[in-house]
Amino acid sequence: MIIIGMGALARADGAAMLGQAREIAEAYGVVNGDWNGFNVLHTAAARVAGLDLGLTPGRGGLDVAAMYKAADAGKLDLVWLQAADEIDAARFEKTFTVYQGHHGDAGAHVADVILPGAAYTEKDGIYLNTEGRVQYAARAAFPPGEAREDWTIIRALAGHMGINLGFDSLAELREEMFELAPHFAEQDEVKAARWAKFGSKTKIASAPVATAHETFYMTCPVSRASETMGQCLMALQADAARDAAE
Repeated sequence: MIIIGMGALARADGAAMLGQAREIAEAYGVVNGDWNGFNVLHTAAARVAGLDLGLTPGRGGLDVAAMYKAADAGKLDLVWLQAADEIDAARFEKTFTVYQGHHGDAGAHVADVILPGAAYTEKDGIYLNTEGRVQYAARAAFPPGEAREDWTIIRALAGHMGINLGFDSLAELREEMFELAPHFAEQDEVKAARWAKFGSKTKIASAPVATAHETFYMTCPVSRASETMGQCLMALQADAARDAAE
């Protein structure tokens, strides 16, 4: 079995790392007709679902690094952060910034306009875990104040701009999604992935692989807003400092 994580893939030579891992998998029969032992361990909760839906920069689109560069040069007029709190939002100081999210997290602190969204407990949702297993979640409570479910915010803005997205309800939205990615309609099932050529043959740097997140348990708005989690982190850091002093 091979497990490769973001500590390797998020580097500048990440494509080369991925390509080398693929070659090792092929050389040792890690993937065959009965078994797929090649695993990517993601650090972002929504990344697997996003990739399945094709949410990658299109022709002429920008990835995060390119957005930073354009913003630094004053060439990015608008950025819409959809609960994107793990990026360096301060880089968008010269850019008109719209933030859609909850718990008043990092992105909200630099926003020119805030569109309050719903937390996962405040909306029905479909989630994919890191292996691609589809799971359904039901709303436990309504969003507070003026907050709305995220799809309704996007639908309302599209309507205001005269754009027809093709759906007016959650059911219609899911029908569109199931047409794009049919496996989203199959709850608690894992579909076999088609093995293909991926990665690159470029050179891998000599720098050691670092952990993507030291405090991996504080990487979402909910955990960062939790008083209990904050106290746990402070206690852990105090223990680490005491051990270092000894």
